[in-house]
Amino acid sequence: MKIFRHIAGIPREYKGAVVAIGNFDGVHRGHQALIRRAIRHAEVRGVPCAVLTFEPTSREFFQPGAEPIRLTPFRSKAHILAKLGVDAMFALPFDGEMAHHTAQDFVLELLVKGLEVECVVVGSDFRFGAHRTGDGAVLAYMGEMEGFAVEIFPTVMAGMEEKISSTLIRTLLREGHPDDAARLLGHPFVIEGRVEHGEKRGRTLGFPTLNMHLDGYLRPAYGIYAVRTSVIEDEVVTARYDGVANFGIRPMFEIEAPLMETYLFDFSGDLYGKQIAVELVAYLRPEAKFASVEALKAQMTKDVADAKQVLRG
Repeated sequence: MKIFRHIAGIPREYKGAVVAIGNFDGVHRGHQALIRRAIRHAEVRGVPCAVLTFEPTSREFFQPGAEPIRLTPFRSKAHILAKLGVDAMFALPFDGEMAHHTAQDFVLELLVKGLEVECVVVGSDFRFGAHRTGDGAVLAYMGEMEGFAVEIFPTVMAGMEEKISSTLIRTLLREGHPDDAARLLGHPFVIEGRVEHGEKRGRTLGFPTLNMHLDGYLRPAYGIYAVRTSVIEDEVVTARYDGVANFGIRPMFEIEAPLMETYLFDFSGDLYGKQIAVELVAYLRPEAKFASVEALKAQMTKDVADAKQVLRG
């Protein structure tokens, strides 16, 4: 999949594509259905299929100091889109100029002049342009005027009354339900980053951990998780391990910034500086403060046994 960060200079072969537009945070099952529909349109027309999104997002532009809520930072989102079979990703910067684009400017400058779109697929709640004045009806009308097709893709439901949404998935993760979040995502919630040097306290307790900060990610519930961890080298998964992870501030030691600390089963070696991806499979318990180090070690032993049982299932 080709990634383009600016509208200028896009090669001829990627213009005239079918383009799915949206934030696509998490690339959940609803997003996947919409993108597969766009891919089908592209196959019928014999043109590429592309995704148009913005980096940074509009929320990050308007609220630069807000707590991160991303389910999939840019790198992770790109990986998932590539696996779905998308040919190109137009990850355009959302800046002051973009924020002031009217709905008409968005269509004429980006979609018509910039990308020369053949067809556009958006969700039923899609909004665009300054002050979110454009919607699916506006897009369809302008598409008819400018000569490109528009499909408004219906909402994919999580049940009888609730739609699959990034907002719902964030709530599930914050409440300690990664398994339910995974069912809506269509894949586990994954935290990817580089292994950092820490205080090496886990090693002294007999449970050496891989430490990682959640830069840019939504913070899930503090606590202990059963996890699966991939080691990534040159964009390729070179090893996978089951394990148990603690995410939080370690009440017994009171660290300032939340940290993901992952203990891998059946592993020995050095992964400092390596890229890893930690999949949250199940939430085992909240963080706790123990009366002694021995009590902590006993609980950690139980956490390992509980995680192994969950992961075997």
